[in-house]
Amino acid sequence: MDTTLPDPLVDQLLDGRYRVEARVAVGGMATVYRALDTRLDRVLALKVMHPSLAADAAFVERFIREAKSVARLDHPNVVSVFDQGTDGAYVYLAMEYVAGCTLRDILRERGALGPRAALDIAEPVLAALGAAHLAGLVHRDMKPENVLIGDDGRVKVADFGLVRAVDNNTTSSTGAVLGTVSYLAPEQIEHGTADPRADVYACGVVLYEMLTGAKPHSGGTPAQVLYQHLHEDVPAPSAAVPGLAPELDALVASATARDPRLRPADAAGLLGQLRQARAALSDEQLDLVPPRAATPAPAGSEDRTSVIPRPAAPLPAQEDALNRTTRLELPATPPPPPPAPEHAHAPAPGPRRGPLAGLSRRWVLAVAAALLAVLAGTGVWYINSGQFTSVPAVLDMTQDKATAELDKAGLGVKAQQAFSDTVERGHVIATDPKPGERIRNTGKVTITVSRGPQKAEVPNVAGLPFDEAKKKIEGQGLTVGDVTRQFSDETPKDAVLSTDPKPGTELRPDSAVAVVVSKGKQIPVPNVTGMPQADATATLRDAGFDVKVADAQVYSDKPQGAVAQQSPGQGEKAGQGDTVTLTISKGKEMVTVPDVTGKSEAAAKQILTAAGFQVKVDRPFFFPQDSVDSQSVRGGSQAAKGDTIVIKLKSGF
Repeated sequence: MDTTLPDPLVDQLLDGRYRVEARVAVGGMATVYRALDTRLDRVLALKVMHPSLAADAAFVERFIREAKSVARLDHPNVVSVFDQGTDGAYVYLAMEYVAGCTLRDILRERGALGPRAALDIAEPVLAALGAAHLAGLVHRDMKPENVLIGDDGRVKVADFGLVRAVDNNTTSSTGAVLGTVSYLAPEQIEHGTADPRADVYACGVVLYEMLTGAKPHSGGTPAQVLYQHLHEDVPAPSAAVPGLAPELDALVASATARDPRLRPADAAGLLGQLRQARAALSDEQLDLVPPRAATPAPAGSEDRTSVIPRPAAPLPAQEDALNRTTRLELPATPPPPPPAPEHAHAPAPGPRRGPLAGLSRRWVLAVAAALLAVLAGTGVWYINSGQFTSVPAVLDMTQDKATAELDKAGLGVKAQQAFSDTVERGHVIATDPKPGERIRNTGKVTITVSRGPQKAEVPNVAGLPFDEAKKKIEGQGLTVGDVTRQFSDETPKDAVLSTDPKPGTELRPDSAVAVVVSKGKQIPVPNVTGMPQADATATLRDAGFDVKVADAQVYSDKPQGAVAQQSPGQGEKAGQGDTVTLTISKGKEMVTVPDVTGKSEAAAKQILTAAGFQVKVDRPFFFPQDSVDSQSVRGGSQAAKGDTIVIKLKSGF
């Protein structure tokens, strides 16, 4: 894409808040702009999705969901997400603006990096990914382009969650995707799956590239690179950099194992291995200059934790002159005086001169001026820089190690503690002044040490009304989880019986606490079946129950309008205030009585039973016949279902 073409968003006010100042970069999915937040008056980066992608509602929904997840990542090495919104056809993320360059820019300029610089970059990258993995996020597109290095030396990881949201085809054959293909884990290629170990693999490839100046797998097409990922191990970096420490070979091999089960489980695991490897290396091994390094920097020429050439601030003319190194070429012996003319007279004898008698007055003045310039320059240097030093980068170090590093720099240390959900207990969260800032040589740095995640204690709410107990639990930073109810003879209804976990248990903030609430005492339910509806309702309410009448009525042997059924029933128990449901009787169901005269006894009983009646047989004492002579209810008449019909058999007389 031709980034020199005019951009319609530049100089526009997006969403009534963000003044777009300049286009920074254009990618396959979004364009990044530098913008000014007119509400908070701060510079930030706007990542604006291309309109063709923003038209896909499902994509936008996933994009927003992932943006919210990433916004919860509060880590100093993750590019912060401030805001997300939509303005017409534009869907955007407002993010932290990092003034500097990418790791890709550094590798393009310098080639390979020394082990010290490579580890200085890898360590904060793994710390950022470790926090993301702990939060359940997988980057899935780790590469040098997504590692930002600020002008102040800070390292930050960008584009968290975007690849997960897009779920794009990273094995495209376009040149723009070839860089991504170079960092794909074998399981991503073969199965399309990605968990934290895929990020670990990509970090191993990036570390190899920093140490050697080249990618481990190369080919003319993406397919060739993919084949090598699947079938060839990443070579040892020492094969390209003779003399490289074997600990670094082992670190790369562990991270890039083709079988994901052989890699560290997540970035935090790889970070631990990196720190162990680094502790085993000598300064000579750390400062090894790789063959592909473009221009090795002289030892001590810049802060070891910085890999970016920082542009020097312009100096006033006088100060620039005083700080510029002046080299004086002094002769070994004073030059001889010019020979006197032959016709000159010898000078009259006088007092004996000192050793500078042979120097011309001009030379003496030049030397004096040069010395004054050097002294003045030294004074200006001391006033501006000499009495200051930079605060070493000690973030995420243990307190003892950070104290030792600051002591090595000649600085005093004051420690304080704070809770942190992302930094391990006992490790440094922040420093004041911040890393890289200037401080007097005799100054003191305040380090903030992590106490680990903040804990919230489950309060004792037994016996409190549920609403009051809920407020007390939430006041401790916890939430109410499952609420169950059970009877209690001691605890009033709607008061709390118990909690799970028990009172005094320490939990992480926002953890759920299950609550058991009392249903009150159990009391017997009166039997109201057969009572008129009004009388039954009054009886139950007097006993402390609520009453509900079922919409449908049923036929029963109870009089019409009386209670046919109740739930709970007689003999059962329920809590005060519980509801008893009543079903009202429609009376007996009336049906037509079949005519069974002349039928056999068996046939008559079968017919009447099928119609819903009970049957009684009246047999004559002498010579009964198997034929119905009469029935107690005449056939064709109406009778209540369930009534008894008497059939009389004929006599043989």
